[in-house]
Amino acid sequence: LEWWSFELLVLLSGLLPNPKLEASVLSICLNSGSLAFMIPFGLGSAISTRVSNELGAGRPEAARLASRVVMVLGLGVGVAIGLAMILVRHLWGYAYSNEEEVVQYVAKMMPILAVSFLFDDLQCVLSGVARGCGWQKVGAIVNLGAYYLVGIPAALCFAFVYHLGGMGLWLGIMCALIVQMLLLLAITVCTNWEKEALKAKERVFSSSLPADMTT
Repeated sequence: LEWWSFELLVLLSGLLPNPKLEASVLSICLNSGSLAFMIPFGLGSAISTRVSNELGAGRPEAARLASRVVMVLGLGVGVAIGLAMILVRHLWGYAYSNEEEVVQYVAKMMPILAVSFLFDDLQCVLSGVARGCGWQKVGAIVNLGAYYLVGIPAALCFAFVYHLGGMGLWLGIMCALIVQMLLLLAITVCTNWEKEALKAKERVFSSSLPADMTT
């Protein structure tokens, strides 16, 4: 759901006044964001496994601690990579193009990309916590609402109503990332870890019993 919305930005950029430039710059931003996303993606995968193991073992406090630690790590990674993006903003475009117009536009977009990456980083680790708790359905609903009820409409509004171009498209997706991160953070903060540990043990117990004993 999330990736489709980012790809949709590139398609929508073809409707802007300078589609060649807009599509090129948004593709560069998407590629750069995907490269940086590998670090929080790894953290999200790790915390998903850790939380599920701790809950299954009946250690809710350990699961709570692990989720807090990974949020701090995610924040640190997001700030560090965001600062790096800002520092190299005038040079980064040359890795993709030698056209000055593209390079200057990329430099203009990099601070926005840095801020959006911070929220994307945090939502990624929080999504990992949600997967570890078995909240896949909740995560899907959050993603659907954030990107398709907030992000895409906001992107269309910024780009075509306020005439912000490709920057407006990315600002719309940044709104989705903020909403997604805040919703997942609220869910995580309000989690009853003891209750989740009991649910995890029940799932493990029911799945380990023979079929005829559970009926």
